[in-house]
Amino acid sequence: MNTVKVSRIAEKKIKQGICVLDGADFAGLRWTDTEVNLVSERGSFLGTAYLSQQNKGIGWLVSRESIDLNQSFFESILRQAKLKRQHFKDSATTTAYRVFNQDGDGFGGLSIERYNDYAVFSWYNPFVYSIKEKIVEAFRAVYPEILGAYEKIRFKGLAYESAHLYGQKAPDTFSILENGVTYQVFLNDGLMTGIFLDQHDVRASLVDGLAAGKTVLNMFSYTAAFSVAAAIGGASQTTSVDLAKRSRELSAAHFLANSLPMDRHQLVVMDVFDYFKYAKRHGLSFDVIVLDPPSFARNKKQTFSVAKDYHKLIAQSVEILSSGGIIIASTNASNVNPDRFKREIEKGLAGVKHQYLASHRLPSDFVYNKNDESSNYLKVFTIQVQK
Repeated sequence: MNTVKVSRIAEKKIKQGICVLDGADFAGLRWTDTEVNLVSERGSFLGTAYLSQQNKGIGWLVSRESIDLNQSFFESILRQAKLKRQHFKDSATTTAYRVFNQDGDGFGGLSIERYNDYAVFSWYNPFVYSIKEKIVEAFRAVYPEILGAYEKIRFKGLAYESAHLYGQKAPDTFSILENGVTYQVFLNDGLMTGIFLDQHDVRASLVDGLAAGKTVLNMFSYTAAFSVAAAIGGASQTTSVDLAKRSRELSAAHFLANSLPMDRHQLVVMDVFDYFKYAKRHGLSFDVIVLDPPSFARNKKQTFSVAKDYHKLIAQSVEILSSGGIIIASTNASNVNPDRFKREIEKGLAGVKHQYLASHRLPSDFVYNKNDESSNYLKVFTIQVQK
């Protein structure tokens, strides 16, 4: 195995428990897509890692010990991950959840989700993809009850994004449960599945009545899962806005799966900033507004970045929010920590009287690296605004 000598900065991060390897700390590397031993400038052993370019970093520390990335290793960490999620396995009201979450479960670059009796593997870099056979075999040993699996390719360079991986093929669409609510999912149609599982707890707050008797505006709605949860929890009306034309069809499937009549639930295909203008022109107001944008987005008119532009969403939401209304402000941007996100929110509120009712981070199935704040990427604040 090759040996890589790391800088003092990288050594400090490793000793702090940070597993993702920052390219800025590894200038002039000669190897890629391979296992390596990391040593300090003085030559002392720091850990077993692998190098492979991905959206986040140029590789991952796997262990502070010398280990082999063989099938036995993967069986061991998958068994540990399974034990942590026993309460999900035993649940009668939730049948879709994450069973393995990157460095939180001991191996960055890999996540696995369960949808009823099917699994979805996400490979985040070429190295993990290159050893997928031993990972899959380990998974099948630990999860013999899984009927079949699919894979998502979350790095550039391959000619496909999604494929059947092993076992039985799932129906093109089928129903899963989350917090007792039914959602329609699809496992082999691009990178998405029809629902973002990291929002379990936020949707649970809506199912439990946060929006009961209220009108709800769900921006960047994707398949309107927040709106469906709110409707199940007693919302009087929901409006779901997303620029993607397909969002209407996918959203309607969720409402239909729960026998919710569409006469009180509007699906709008429109840019969210255009919808804010539309709502103001028509004197519309809402009791609850959900803001869960992508970290970065671009359309023909403008670009949007959570780090720089989230305050604009807050400011425009306040203009069409009922007095005493609620904003659910959410982001999954790992480069924006909670304090910075809160500053963006406060900038948008611009001194308007408000109080924070609740906050959410990643749910318990999304086990994260407690030594790395960026690993716990989800940040959600529920805010009541007095106008």
